[in-house]
Amino acid sequence: MIDVKEMLAEAIKNEASDVHVNIEMPPIMRINTELSPMDFPVMDEKGIMLMLEAMVGPDKVTGFLEKRDLDFSTKIDDGSRFRVNARFQRESPAISFRVISNNIPSLEGLHLPQIVNDLIDLPRGLVLVTGHTGSGKSTTLASMVNAINCKYSKRIITLEDPIEYALENDKCMIEQREIGSDCMDFASGLKHVLRQDPDIILVGEMRDLETTSSTITGAETGHLVFSTLHTTNASQTVERIIDIYPAAQQNQIRAMLANTLQAVISQTLFKRIDQPGMIPCTEILLCNSAVRNCIREGRSFELPNIIETSKQIGMQMMDHSIADNYFKGYIDREEAIARSSNPSKMEKILTEEGKTTHRSAAVATASATSSKATAKEEPAKPEKSGLFGKKK
Repeated sequence: MIDVKEMLAEAIKNEASDVHVNIEMPPIMRINTELSPMDFPVMDEKGIMLMLEAMVGPDKVTGFLEKRDLDFSTKIDDGSRFRVNARFQRESPAISFRVISNNIPSLEGLHLPQIVNDLIDLPRGLVLVTGHTGSGKSTTLASMVNAINCKYSKRIITLEDPIEYALENDKCMIEQREIGSDCMDFASGLKHVLRQDPDIILVGEMRDLETTSSTITGAETGHLVFSTLHTTNASQTVERIIDIYPAAQQNQIRAMLANTLQAVISQTLFKRIDQPGMIPCTEILLCNSAVRNCIREGRSFELPNIIETSKQIGMQMMDHSIADNYFKGYIDREEAIARSSNPSKMEKILTEEGKTTHRSAAVATASATSSKATAKEEPAKPEKSGLFGKKK
């Protein structure tokens, strides 16, 4: 049997983000989006079940065999922590580990727009961070909460499945509740959280109708609430929330959402080409009066146009963020084009702006060269005599 702690320590040594364990192959780790086999023996079903039991104990293994899925967190001797999912595939067990950094990065270190830093000053309302799995949503939320922790004296309660970043009390008093061990589920935790005197509530994920409803209610009652959704842009986020509700309740929830939503940060990660690591590209929606009217009246399809015309207040489209990171030299041109919402338009933008930049640089170089040549060829002026000339 493979020692799970030894395997995870090797992943940390190689700066992997994930480790996957399946039968009939060695453990696989992901490093900067690329999968790579680890130097361990091929796994079998018995070895995977023993690995699982070593982490959670026999009681939870029994529950896993009944429910066929299990989410939990674990750590190794050096303090490194992991989010873990165990499940069955083709009637065989499999385990995935996600590395959880012990160091919470600053918002500036994440290369997020400045407007994201401004959102921590909000007194109330709902702020959503959205994106596909592995897009850095948890890291962004942890960085925002930690920034509040360093700036304000507040009471923060989080509901997470599982707890990823361990937040230390600084100026804030923080309670972190893990689903399954500290409370039964998100709905149960949210039902009681309003009686616990929170200023700020973090909900790990708006998964279902009951959780979504309780999250919006928390924002409606005057709290600042952070949460996540698996959506890729602002308009899709609004539509997803509305569609969770039965048709008879959708007009009511549009009004509630229009009143409580403050911002949507949609993000995805790109592999950096200037150095090892990843960088986020983001779409930012800020809820001004025009946005609130669109949500209230069911015109979420107009939100991209509002974002496009509101750059001066900090909104931005995902494609603009992608183009900006490309021109800064952070991401690859082919990936920027392939992952944009309109690849042909993105290719044109990158080509035309690239030519403009090249022309500007050429003109500047030519101008500088011309100035030097003129200065070199200009004849020396004769020395003046008289009042301002040389003394005799």
